[in-house]
Amino acid sequence: MTEQNVANRLQKAQELFQSGEYRDALRYYGDIYNENPKIEEAKIGVFLCDMALESGEEAQALFDYYYLIKEEQEDAAKVISDIIDTLDESKNSIASLISAHARLSEDIDGISYIDFMKIVEERGDFKHTFEDIMFSTRIYLTSKVELMGFITQLHKGGFEKMALQYLDDTSEIFDYDQEVMGLYNLFEEKK
Repeated sequence: MTEQNVANRLQKAQELFQSGEYRDALRYYGDIYNENPKIEEAKIGVFLCDMALESGEEAQALFDYYYLIKEEQEDAAKVISDIIDTLDESKNSIASLISAHARLSEDIDGISYIDFMKIVEERGDFKHTFEDIMFSTRIYLTSKVELMGFITQLHKGGFEKMALQYLDDTSEIFDYDQEVMGLYNLFEEKK
């Protein structure tokens, strides 16, 4: 494979990734990487495409960051690899915590966040639905997305202290995840 051919294929993979066509971009990056594992850009592309299939925004941010620092830093690929490794470790620990929590919640009466939100949708009002069940029923959160949605709904519903307590109690569990930590901005806006 000629250098020009590799450059053209990397460019096509980059365009596909940027347009959100992660599976197609993965095929391009994967083919390039299989043919020449020493091409760091292909390796990073494979990792980021795989990540994008789960979380497009997160992967897109890393992708943009990689191309921003690539020209200026010799070790840009290492920097991104380290970030990806850290994210993977964090997600694995979160997944095991959620899994343990899910097994525990099967033994305890309660309602899943998804089921609770269905009731809210039917009734059309988070605040009153939450007030009706808050002392009698537990709401089980099984993902970061559910936690963030719940905290946001609590805040909007006027349960600021409770929302802040949830956020304080869970920020360490989520390894001080930027999205979770960003929820603190909700409370700063009120000051």
